[in-house]
Amino acid sequence: EWQPALKNVSSSWDVGIIDGLSGWTSFVDDVPAETIARRFRYDVALVSALKDLEEDIMEGLRERGLDDSTCTSGFTVVVKESCDGMGDVSEKHGSGPPVPEKAVRFSFTIMSISVRADGGDDAVTIFQEQKPNSELSCRPLCLTFVDESDHETLTAILGPVVAERKAMLDSRLILSVGGLLRSFRFSFRGTGYDEKMVREMEGLEASGSTYVCTLCDSTRAEASENMVLHSITRSHGENLERYEIWRTNPFSESADELRDRVKGVSAKPFMETQTTLDALHCDIGNATEFYKIFQDEIGEVFLKNSPSREERRRWRSALDKQLRNKMKLKPVMRMNGNFARRLMTREAVEAVCELVPSEERREALRKLMELYLQMKPVWRSTFPARDCPDQLCRYSYNSQQFADLLSTTFKYRYDGKITNYLHKTLAHVPEIIERDGSIGAWASEGNESGNKLFRRFRKMDARQSKAFELEDV
Repeated sequence: EWQPALKNVSSSWDVGIIDGLSGWTSFVDDVPAETIARRFRYDVALVSALKDLEEDIMEGLRERGLDDSTCTSGFTVVVKESCDGMGDVSEKHGSGPPVPEKAVRFSFTIMSISVRADGGDDAVTIFQEQKPNSELSCRPLCLTFVDESDHETLTAILGPVVAERKAMLDSRLILSVGGLLRSFRFSFRGTGYDEKMVREMEGLEASGSTYVCTLCDSTRAEASENMVLHSITRSHGENLERYEIWRTNPFSESADELRDRVKGVSAKPFMETQTTLDALHCDIGNATEFYKIFQDEIGEVFLKNSPSREERRRWRSALDKQLRNKMKLKPVMRMNGNFARRLMTREAVEAVCELVPSEERREALRKLMELYLQMKPVWRSTFPARDCPDQLCRYSYNSQQFADLLSTTFKYRYDGKITNYLHKTLAHVPEIIERDGSIGAWASEGNESGNKLFRRFRKMDARQSKAFELEDV
């Protein structure tokens, strides 16, 4: 049971899979309402997850030398939340209207459980998820057929999830674990979102906005001038305040002045996300940028002013051909995690260098990649202080070197502009690690791996009838 009882949430606990629309049928256009979303009630799903971890909790208490009969209260559970839109999940066959079928999956992972023993000051961690980015630890909460860009439908479906989560913040869960009732508090951290989803949830303008960052107020021009020195200032609360200013315009300013005052907040934030950086999408975003730098270097863009589309196409096919021959790397329509991992290596840079005419440009490319490979483990690793302490210590220095290289040798690409993820990689990583201890552990990777399962189960294991499909998955 919950103490106090959860506000606006039914107290019956034997609920399984429920309709994700929670009875809001009137607004969904063109789709029979009962087919588009299925979910678990958040509190019930968390209880079920804790019961799965019952043995781990008891073992953790024993290992820490804590007497389990005295530890009945003061448990804190930290939960990572992830949400991701999946592109095309349309059936390859079958009849029905040609709707663009897109899906959104929302899931959570129990990251750690700690207990503050009676009279003790410090919380003792008794459970820590060792594989926070595996699809095995990532529990689906809500599956829906909706386009992640369809803000109205998405908010209607995730609204109840947000309400349940908010109710749980003000209550404690009393649950029998190891034969005794114990009380748990929950702490939710929404970190498994790519930048598009964060901007959507937090009411910010889309990724191409002048306001380049979801963590600070920097504009694209400022971020390219000063690449390293920024601190995290945005927060969910501030976004809500800024939305109010945007909505009411209390100082009767012009549109441009108002937009500058609210730094790109232009919709109501509806779900709290953590100000962090998603390691997987950071990898993908930076690889996309390197892929473009490689093309530019093959074509010696730093000498030319504006190459034609034809020339660019030639450089790109030269790069693709080289990567295919030397690295067995097939060109992809959209950059993905695996391609990014293979592209950001010394071998790939050596392969590209074979096509770069001048020796000093080759050196610059090698140095750029070398610095990147020194920085990457810091935000990729689950426990950076344990796994790569030296690189962690040198991060600020390396990022400064990297930024200097971009603003001199590669000035032609970064004159007044910079990509969103490069800015975050260079400016915000040390501060996030100092605050959270890790970036890699909080990534969206587990949820993304779960997307593969969704596709597979939908194809192989689900009844074809729309009313049952999501339920079966």
